Amino acid sequence: MPDDSLPDATPRPVVIGAGPAGLMAAEALAEAGHPPLILDAMPSPARKFLMAGRGGLNLTHATPMPGFLDAYGDAAPRLAPFIEAFPPETLRGWCHALGQETFVGSSGRVFPRAMKASPLLRAWLARLAAQGVELRARHRWLGWDGAALRVAAPDGERRIAPAVAVLACGGASWPRLGSDGAWAGWVGDTAPFAPSNMGFRVAWSDAFRARFAGEPLKRARLSFEGFSRLGEAMVTAQGIEGGLIYAASAALRGRAPLTVTLDLRPDLSADALRGRLAAPGGLSLSNLLRKRAGLAPVAVGLVQEALRGGAARDDLAALVKALPLRLEAPMGLDRAISSAGGLRWEALDARLMLRGRPGSFACGEMLDWEAPTGGWLLTACFATGRAAGRAAAAWLDR
Repeated sequence: MPDDSLPDATPRPVVIGAGPAGLMAAEALAEAGHPPLILDAMPSPARKFLMAGRGGLNLTHATPMPGFLDAYGDAAPRLAPFIEAFPPETLRGWCHALGQETFVGSSGRVFPRAMKASPLLRAWLARLAAQGVELRARHRWLGWDGAALRVAAPDGERRIAPAVAVLACGGASWPRLGSDGAWAGWVGDTAPFAPSNMGFRVAWSDAFRARFAGEPLKRARLSFEGFSRLGEAMVTAQGIEGGLIYAASAALRGRAPLTVTLDLRPDLSADALRGRLAAPGGLSLSNLLRKRAGLAPVAVGLVQEALRGGAARDDLAALVKALPLRLEAPMGLDRAISSAGGLRWEALDARLMLRGRPGSFACGEMLDWEAPTGGWLLTACFATGRAAGRAAAAWLDR
């Protein structure tokens, strides 16, 4: 069916959004004998999913249940039924059935052996097509007209009356990839969007920025007000981002500007480090920190940056173990990995059906939850998409 012949009314299910949640909802509907029509605003499907796979697609995490759910914070009780029905080991089996073997990395994160999203997506789309699922690109949902969906198609606006509808429109992060949160104006009770898993702006000196922008900071510990996490970060021209920062982003959001500390040698005690730095040798500061403290150039640069900012030099070991870092402000939604906020849980029933709109379901990042990177984001998208698709199929089979 070409794009310009989409009927104004169709008795089949419709899924809005071709990201992981939407595709999983479509698969669940197809498996139940109700292959849907998928409408997506972008020229091609799953653009954010493909972007996530550029550095190695982190599908899920090997943390066993019920501890796996702890990462979802206040939303854990709401998400638990869906994730328990499609847990990480089941997700891995689903990948294997698509010909994409997975492995567990040293940090517990789970990746496809191909370390890319594109082979998995190609196999998935092929299976969906074989199941009778149709995908229409450049079809943007504009809200409702009574019970019908308003859709901006390439040849103009249409009205589509679906048998059931599953909304998988995404959150509001990386809007250029399709998730712009525009749907919040017509869905119902939504919590305001805020960036999640985002970096923070830091007022680097010109010299530091010019030399170290794009450099990774390996194995550091970030601490503030009782929070402490070990991980890696990335220096950027605007500030700092990466897994270590993302893990703290929910706690830090709304608090900036504030100062956190970085332990640049978390494997050494302050006394051990002090002993190394006290060794004679007549070295320059840079060489002393590199040779005696074992710091990488970017870590040496951070120490020098702190000294330029007025940090005391009389105890270098203490500075290396608790380097102050001033976070000025969070990065915006345009650079955030994900978003907090969205459709409130109170707007949905236990089947993920919108209250007041029988036969309309929602899933994925549209819902009001957040989680750290490491596999939790995709797991919840897959799980809620599958649950919404199954619930939509059950609604049709009533």
